[in-house]
Amino acid sequence: MRVTIFGASGLLGRALMREWSGDEVVGLTSQDADIRDAAQVQSAIQGTRPQWVVLAAAYTDVDGAESNPDRALSVNRDGALNVAQAAKQAGARLLFLSSDYVFDGKKKSPYETGDARNPLGVYARSKAEAETQLLEVLPDVCIARTSWLFGVGGRCFPDTILKLAANRPALDVVDDQRGGPTYCIDLARAIIELCRKNATGIVHATNAGECSWFEFARAIVSEAGLTTEVRPISTQQMPRPAPRPAYSVLSAKSLKSWGVQMPTWQDALQRYLKERSAS
Repeated sequence: MRVTIFGASGLLGRALMREWSGDEVVGLTSQDADIRDAAQVQSAIQGTRPQWVVLAAAYTDVDGAESNPDRALSVNRDGALNVAQAAKQAGARLLFLSSDYVFDGKKKSPYETGDARNPLGVYARSKAEAETQLLEVLPDVCIARTSWLFGVGGRCFPDTILKLAANRPALDVVDDQRGGPTYCIDLARAIIELCRKNATGIVHATNAGECSWFEFARAIVSEAGLTTEVRPISTQQMPRPAPRPAYSVLSAKSLKSWGVQMPTWQDALQRYLKERSAS
């Protein structure tokens, strides 16, 4: 199988390049092809002749998107559309990475793939609008929604917590936002399986289990053997430019329907810490 990955230098992109073996995989960075430029995207796909395109390139600064909406929308929505149109022209399948942020977080039980989108901020809207446009252009697109992505070699929540915990006696972390942490290695493995199984439609792909940011931080500090106190606070006590869904746990039913399972986030956290200390 020939595969082209856009966003090969990001957390997920690097994990995909590392984990994907047995197929002909080409990884492209924004230097190789800026997805905002339709001609560059078309040229990249024509040059690599993929059977599958994985779009892991994205503008992921959730708060930055509020003050820079044009950039977020031009990359996440318009860029995704450029990739979809080029994939369609080349007769290639597309797997697009989306987010739990397409939901408003008002549910109290895990979100299913068919639940209504109701994005709260600019980043969320850029992903939600991309989803609806891609489904129109490529009805057999595979949209893999994920959440709370972490991994070695880039900015992520566990890395931030560990750096802060090394220098502070106590940390305040929000306890009223719940979701599912996702280790980029496990997500990469799930994506590879989905492509090999010719998956279509929307799939929710996160590590198993759920927690609040406070619970996640407490587990990170504890597993790392640090003594820093982690204290729960409310979202109101730590205001941010972009609104966050209060509950964005994604149901694993869609993933299991393709015969794919992901380990628990606690198991993933232990492997992340081992990988981080070895790097």
